[in-house]
Amino acid sequence: MTDKPARGFLATRLRNYFLTGLIICAPLAITAWITWSFILWADSWVKPYLPFRYNPDNFLPYPVPGFGLLTALLLITLVGFFAANLIGRSIVGFGESLLVRTPLVRPIYKGLKQIFQTVLQDQSNSFKKAGLIEYPSAGLWALVFIATDAKGEIAVKFQDRGLDMVAVFLPPTPVPTAGFLIFVPREKIVPLDMSSEDAAKLLLSGGLVAPDYFSGALPVPTDTITTTAKRGKMFSRP
Repeated sequence: MTDKPARGFLATRLRNYFLTGLIICAPLAITAWITWSFILWADSWVKPYLPFRYNPDNFLPYPVPGFGLLTALLLITLVGFFAANLIGRSIVGFGESLLVRTPLVRPIYKGLKQIFQTVLQDQSNSFKKAGLIEYPSAGLWALVFIATDAKGEIAVKFQDRGLDMVAVFLPPTPVPTAGFLIFVPREKIVPLDMSSEDAAKLLLSGGLVAPDYFSGALPVPTDTITTTAKRGKMFSRP
Protein backbone atom coordinates (compact mmCIF):
# COMPACT_ATOMS: atom_id res chain seq x y z
CA MET A 1 0.00 0.00 0.00
CA THR A 2 2.81 2.41 0.80
CA ASP A 3 4.82 1.58 -2.34
CA LYS A 4 2.19 2.92 -4.76
CA PRO A 5 1.90 6.41 -3.17
CA ALA A 6 5.69 6.60 -2.95
CA ARG A 7 6.08 5.66 -6.60
CA GLY A 8 3.38 8.15 -7.63
CA PHE A 9 5.05 10.90 -5.62
CA LEU A 10 8.44 10.09 -7.18
CA ALA A 11 6.97 10.08 -10.69
CA THR A 12 5.32 13.45 -10.05
CA ARG A 13 8.56 14.94 -8.77
CA LEU A 14 10.51 13.63 -11.78
CA ARG A 15 7.89 15.00 -14.17
CA ASN A 16 8.04 18.42 -12.50
CA TYR A 17 11.83 18.39 -12.68
CA PHE A 18 11.69 17.51 -16.37
CA LEU A 19 9.19 20.27 -17.16
CA THR A 20 11.26 22.80 -15.21
CA GLY A 21 14.39 21.78 -17.09
CA LEU A 22 12.50 21.94 -20.39
CA ILE A 23 11.31 25.48 -19.66
CA ILE A 24 14.90 26.53 -18.98
CA CYS A 25 16.69 24.60 -21.75
CA ALA A 26 14.23 24.90 -24.64
CA PRO A 27 14.36 28.72 -25.02
CA LEU A 28 18.14 28.67 -24.69
CA ALA A 29 18.53 25.93 -27.30
CA ILE A 30 16.12 27.54 -29.77
CA THR A 31 17.74 30.97 -29.34
CA ALA A 32 21.21 29.49 -29.87
CA TRP A 33 20.02 27.59 -32.96
CA ILE A 34 18.40 30.67 -34.53
CA THR A 35 21.47 32.81 -33.79
CA TRP A 36 23.86 30.20 -35.14
CA SER A 37 21.75 29.68 -38.28
CA PHE A 38 21.69 33.43 -38.93
CA ILE A 39 25.47 33.68 -38.52
CA LEU A 40 26.06 30.78 -40.93
CA TRP A 41 23.58 32.28 -43.41
CA ALA A 42 25.38 35.64 -43.34
CA ASP A 43 28.77 33.92 -43.73
CA SER A 44 27.53 31.92 -46.73
CA TRP A 45 26.55 35.15 -48.48
CA VAL A 46 29.60 37.28 -47.65
CA LYS A 47 32.61 34.96 -47.46
CA PRO A 48 32.55 33.79 -51.12
CA TYR A 49 33.04 37.42 -52.23
CA LEU A 50 35.97 38.18 -49.91
CA PRO A 51 39.44 38.32 -51.43
CA PHE A 52 41.54 35.23 -50.81
CA ARG A 53 44.07 37.01 -48.59
CA TYR A 54 41.35 38.57 -46.37
CA ASN A 55 39.38 35.40 -45.77
CA PRO A 56 40.68 33.76 -42.56
CA ASP A 57 39.24 30.38 -43.57
CA ASN A 58 41.94 30.11 -46.25
CA PHE A 59 44.95 30.26 -43.92
CA LEU A 60 43.56 29.07 -40.57
CA PRO A 61 43.13 25.37 -39.74
CA TYR A 62 39.54 25.99 -38.65
CA PRO A 63 36.72 28.21 -39.95
CA VAL A 64 35.88 31.46 -38.20
CA PRO A 65 32.10 31.69 -37.79
CA GLY A 66 30.70 35.19 -37.77
CA PHE A 67 33.49 36.77 -39.79
CA GLY A 68 31.19 37.24 -42.77
CA LEU A 69 28.50 38.83 -40.61
CA LEU A 70 31.05 41.15 -39.00
CA THR A 71 32.36 42.12 -42.44
CA ALA A 72 28.84 42.84 -43.70
CA LEU A 73 28.10 45.06 -40.70
CA LEU A 74 31.36 46.92 -41.23
CA LEU A 75 30.68 47.45 -44.94
CA ILE A 76 27.14 48.68 -44.32
CA THR A 77 28.43 51.13 -41.72
CA LEU A 78 31.11 52.39 -44.11
CA VAL A 79 28.55 52.87 -46.87
CA GLY A 80 26.41 54.92 -44.50
CA PHE A 81 29.46 56.96 -43.47
CA PHE A 82 30.45 57.79 -47.05
CA ALA A 83 26.83 58.49 -48.04
CA ALA A 84 26.61 61.13 -45.31
CA ASN A 85 29.01 63.51 -47.09
CA LEU A 86 28.54 65.42 -50.32
CA ILE A 87 30.64 63.16 -52.54
CA GLY A 88 28.98 60.04 -51.20
CA ARG A 89 25.51 61.48 -51.72
CA SER A 90 26.43 62.34 -55.30
CA ILE A 91 27.61 58.80 -55.99
CA VAL A 92 24.52 57.28 -54.35
CA GLY A 93 22.27 59.65 -56.25
CA PHE A 94 23.91 58.72 -59.55
CA GLY A 95 23.51 55.01 -58.82
CA GLU A 96 19.87 55.47 -57.84
CA SER A 97 19.20 57.40 -61.04
CA LEU A 98 20.49 54.42 -63.04
CA LEU A 99 18.26 52.03 -61.10
CA VAL A 100 15.20 54.26 -61.48
CA ARG A 101 15.67 54.28 -65.26
CA THR A 102 15.77 50.49 -65.45
CA PRO A 103 12.23 49.27 -66.29
CA LEU A 104 12.11 46.00 -64.32
CA VAL A 105 14.30 47.06 -61.41
CA ARG A 106 12.66 50.45 -60.79
CA PRO A 107 9.43 49.35 -59.03
CA ILE A 108 11.24 46.78 -56.88
CA TYR A 109 13.96 49.19 -55.76
CA LYS A 110 11.64 52.13 -55.09
CA GLY A 111 9.22 49.97 -53.11
CA LEU A 112 11.92 48.38 -50.96
CA LYS A 113 13.64 51.70 -50.32
CA GLN A 114 10.40 53.34 -49.24
CA ILE A 115 9.64 50.46 -46.88
CA PHE A 116 13.09 50.59 -45.26
CA GLN A 117 12.97 54.37 -44.95
CA THR A 118 9.57 54.24 -43.28
CA VAL A 119 10.43 51.44 -40.85
CA LEU A 120 14.03 52.35 -39.92
CA GLN A 121 13.83 56.12 -39.60
CA ASP A 122 14.17 57.33 -36.00
CA GLN A 123 11.22 59.69 -36.27
CA SER A 124 8.91 56.96 -37.51
CA ASN A 125 6.47 55.35 -35.07
CA SER A 126 5.33 52.68 -37.51
CA PHE A 127 4.68 49.27 -35.94
CA LYS A 128 5.88 50.56 -32.56
CA LYS A 129 2.37 50.60 -31.08
CA ALA A 130 -0.19 47.84 -30.72
CA GLY A 131 -3.95 48.10 -30.55
CA LEU A 132 -7.23 46.25 -30.72
CA ILE A 133 -9.86 46.38 -33.46
CA GLU A 134 -13.15 44.59 -33.92
CA TYR A 135 -12.35 41.89 -36.48
CA PRO A 136 -13.65 39.85 -38.26
CA SER A 137 -17.05 40.99 -36.92
CA ALA A 138 -18.49 43.15 -34.17
CA GLY A 139 -17.79 41.78 -30.72
CA LEU A 140 -14.67 39.89 -31.81
CA TRP A 141 -11.39 41.65 -31.14
CA ALA A 142 -8.04 41.18 -32.87
CA LEU A 143 -4.57 42.39 -31.96
CA VAL A 144 -2.97 44.66 -34.57
CA PHE A 145 0.15 46.77 -35.04
CA ILE A 146 -0.56 50.41 -35.82
CA ALA A 147 1.38 51.29 -38.97
CA THR A 148 0.69 54.89 -40.01
CA ASP A 149 -2.00 57.32 -41.04
CA ALA A 150 -3.55 56.90 -44.47
CA LYS A 151 -1.47 58.76 -47.06
CA GLY A 152 -1.61 59.79 -50.69
CA GLU A 153 -4.62 59.03 -52.82
CA ILE A 154 -6.10 56.72 -50.20
CA ALA A 155 -6.07 59.53 -47.62
CA VAL A 156 -7.72 61.94 -50.09
CA LYS A 157 -10.48 59.46 -50.90
CA PHE A 158 -11.16 58.91 -47.22
CA GLN A 159 -11.12 62.64 -46.48
CA ASP A 160 -13.71 63.24 -49.21
CA ARG A 161 -15.99 60.91 -47.23
CA GLY A 162 -15.15 62.58 -43.92
CA LEU A 163 -13.16 59.61 -42.61
CA ASP A 164 -9.98 59.71 -40.54
CA MET A 165 -8.41 56.34 -41.28
CA VAL A 166 -5.33 54.62 -39.92
CA ALA A 167 -3.43 51.75 -41.55
CA VAL A 168 -2.96 48.75 -39.25
CA PHE A 169 -1.26 45.42 -39.79
CA LEU A 170 -3.20 42.33 -38.72
CA PRO A 171 -0.76 39.40 -38.28
CA PRO A 172 -1.84 35.77 -37.91
CA THR A 173 -0.91 33.45 -35.05
CA PRO A 174 1.60 31.91 -34.43
CA VAL A 175 3.64 33.12 -37.45
CA PRO A 176 3.20 36.92 -37.63
CA THR A 177 5.35 37.35 -40.74
CA ALA A 178 2.32 37.53 -43.05
CA GLY A 179 -0.97 39.27 -42.53
CA PHE A 180 -3.45 41.84 -43.75
CA LEU A 181 -3.26 45.58 -44.26
CA ILE A 182 -6.50 47.09 -42.98
CA PHE A 183 -7.63 50.73 -42.90
CA VAL A 184 -9.61 51.37 -39.72
CA PRO A 185 -11.28 54.55 -38.43
CA ARG A 186 -9.13 56.11 -35.76
CA GLU A 187 -11.90 56.14 -33.17
CA LYS A 188 -12.43 52.39 -33.57
CA ILE A 189 -8.87 51.52 -32.56
CA VAL A 190 -8.24 50.71 -28.90
CA PRO A 191 -4.55 51.61 -28.32
CA LEU A 192 -2.60 49.44 -25.91
CA ASP A 193 0.16 50.42 -23.50
CA MET A 194 2.16 47.26 -24.16
CA SER A 195 5.19 47.48 -26.41
CA SER A 196 5.35 45.95 -29.85
CA GLU A 197 7.72 43.28 -28.48
CA ASP A 198 5.18 42.23 -25.85
CA ALA A 199 2.45 42.17 -28.48
CA ALA A 200 4.62 39.95 -30.68
CA LYS A 201 5.18 37.57 -27.74
CA LEU A 202 1.43 37.43 -27.19
CA LEU A 203 0.88 36.53 -30.83
CA LEU A 204 3.67 33.97 -31.03
CA SER A 205 2.46 32.18 -27.91
CA GLY A 206 -1.16 32.11 -29.02
CA GLY A 207 -2.22 34.22 -26.04
CA LEU A 208 -0.33 32.20 -23.43
CA VAL A 209 2.38 34.78 -22.69
CA ALA A 210 0.65 38.01 -21.65
CA PRO A 211 2.70 40.99 -20.39
CA ASP A 212 2.19 42.25 -16.87
CA TYR A 213 -0.02 45.29 -16.57
CA PHE A 214 -0.66 47.59 -13.63
CA SER A 215 -3.51 50.07 -14.00
CA GLY A 216 -1.86 52.56 -11.63
CA ALA A 217 -2.78 51.38 -8.16
CA LEU A 218 -0.32 48.92 -6.70
CA PRO A 219 -1.90 45.65 -5.56
CA VAL A 220 -2.09 45.19 -1.81
CA PRO A 221 -0.54 41.90 -0.59
CA THR A 222 -2.93 39.39 0.90
CA ASP A 223 -1.02 39.10 4.18
CA THR A 224 -1.29 42.88 4.65
CA ILE A 225 -5.06 42.73 4.23
CA THR A 226 -5.29 39.86 6.72
CA THR A 227 -3.13 41.67 9.28
CA THR A 228 -5.18 44.86 8.94
CA ALA A 229 -8.40 42.93 9.42
CA LYS A 230 -7.05 41.25 12.55
CA ARG A 231 -5.95 44.58 13.99
CA GLY A 232 -9.38 46.01 13.29
CA LYS A 233 -10.99 43.20 15.23
CA MET A 234 -8.59 43.65 18.14
CA PHE A 235 -9.32 47.37 18.55
CA SER A 236 -12.99 47.24 17.73
CA ARG A 237 -15.45 47.82 20.53
CA PRO A 238 -17.68 44.92 21.62
